[in-house]
Amino acid sequence: MSDTQRQPEIWLMGLGCDEERSAKVRDYLAYAGYRVTCHGMDDFADGRPLGVVLDLSPFSRDGWGILLDIKNNAATRDVPILPVYLSQEGKVGGIFPAVGFFTLPVDPDYLMTKLAVLGLTEDAETWDLQVMVVSKRGEEHLAKALTSLGFDVVNAYTGTEAVALATIGRPFMVFCCVMLPDMSAFELMERFRLFPQVCNVPFFVLVKDAMKEGERTALSRQIEHLVRKKELTREEFATHLRRRR
Repeated sequence: MSDTQRQPEIWLMGLGCDEERSAKVRDYLAYAGYRVTCHGMDDFADGRPLGVVLDLSPFSRDGWGILLDIKNNAATRDVPILPVYLSQEGKVGGIFPAVGFFTLPVDPDYLMTKLAVLGLTEDAETWDLQVMVVSKRGEEHLAKALTSLGFDVVNAYTGTEAVALATIGRPFMVFCCVMLPDMSAFELMERFRLFPQVCNVPFFVLVKDAMKEGERTALSRQIEHLVRKKELTREEFATHLRRRR
């Protein structure tokens, strides 16, 4: 078997065919043991990758649109997505390792299947496990589906409230709308990393099934603010990938 056949393939999306800007993240993925190729949505007709590394920076080529296209399609919504921030020069400024993305309104049957596949429902009826839903609207249908699985649901309506509740409790997993009144889901994920009791909690991001151009731009700028011109090393990037296997 050739090296190409042995290596798991990761698709790099949101960069078009920009070879120069994608060079560093390609090198990082190769270092971690992956074969990486650039693809577009049309390529899903011919196969599926092990996962997608998706540029959601302000310099991406419709990164948010690609994310929504993948998650709105029943044939592709199970493909894992790792959002990254790539600078204008292609430096890897940060990664945001959400366990998964769900579009709103959440499909209860798909939610139950997805959580079961991830092994997150096995102990729901044995132990009193708490799930935090962070949304300014409360997401009643999501809460109802989670309750039917045996989870206790606690609501937080802002990121600040979510942090406060997380520090006095211990949520089993978190569902968070991508944009909250006071911060983005990615910023909340970063804050959770600071607290030992929730730094490794499974974190799911909820996105609307359609987003206006202004909303996409605002979210990309939020991500840009978080990375503050940082650059991950090849080793740091590889460590994050290994945690997700």
